[in-house]
Amino acid sequence: MRSPLLDLPGAIPAEAPDEGVAAHYGNPHVEQRNLADGRGFVDLSHRGVLRIGGKDRLSLLHSLTTQYLLELAPNAATETLVLDPNGRIEYALYLLDDGTSLWAHVEPGAAGPVAAFFTKMRFMLDVEPVDVTEDYAIVYEAAPSEVSDVLTRELPGGAREIFLPRARLAEYGRTHGQPAGTWAAEALRIAAHRPRAGLDTDERSIPHELGWLDSAVHLNKGCYRGQETVARVENLGHPPRRLVLLHLDGTEEHLPAHGSPVRLDGREVGAVTSSARHYELGLIALALVKRTVPVDAVLAADGVPASQEVVVSPDAGGSARERLRRPA
Repeated sequence: MRSPLLDLPGAIPAEAPDEGVAAHYGNPHVEQRNLADGRGFVDLSHRGVLRIGGKDRLSLLHSLTTQYLLELAPNAATETLVLDPNGRIEYALYLLDDGTSLWAHVEPGAAGPVAAFFTKMRFMLDVEPVDVTEDYAIVYEAAPSEVSDVLTRELPGGAREIFLPRARLAEYGRTHGQPAGTWAAEALRIAAHRPRAGLDTDERSIPHELGWLDSAVHLNKGCYRGQETVARVENLGHPPRRLVLLHLDGTEEHLPAHGSPVRLDGREVGAVTSSARHYELGLIALALVKRTVPVDAVLAADGVPASQEVVVSPDAGGSARERLRRPA
């Protein structure tokens, strides 16, 4: 689905997984600065959008996903994960309930499969999941604009995401200045240590590895699909891998691609998951590395020397084990 905002001056189309919107509008670093300073917007209309109606919507998602949703207040933003039966991450959902329906945006192409999954699992419950991507577009605003009468997810720092009727997207682009592309948004996301499903996850990823427990996982709720793995790692073990932010040697203008190997002393210890050129930090990347890699070790990401910034501690999980080891 091609965004009409690709017709704005200077727009350069993004590549997978963000095709359909602009990568940038001529100057990604300026676009980053604008977003960081609370100006401008990002066209995220390629993301999937779901509307889940029915009086049992919160109880169903509470029983199937990682977040506590039974008492989710209207207009309160939250996020949750859908895990497979073995606790591996399948989808990340960014949620808002308007008091009548639960709305979510997900990665491009995921709305249909997520809606189908919830439909299959609803049984006799009053729940109506619908993929409404063709009708609604997500727009990130670094500061609230004058746009009203739209559903909004209020975010920390005064930013927000709006569920804009897709028919209004072209007009929005014509009447709002300082557009920023996905390159700018991704650079700020990476610098903020925020994982993205499908890029920073693979078929083995579990929530502890990505640091998703703070925002998307409730540790004291009842059972849900994959909960046994979350509980076991939290109480008795440690995740096999951990997410790190890599600060890459800027003397080489080489940005490691997704999946590029990360090595320590020539031995492969992980892989790059996301990378970007940050307007202040230079070349940065997120990577999943083995938990046992020393946090102060200098690594090589696709041959580029890189220092680590800890995102997930090597000691993540294992809380019950640590309590048992603690002296009385």
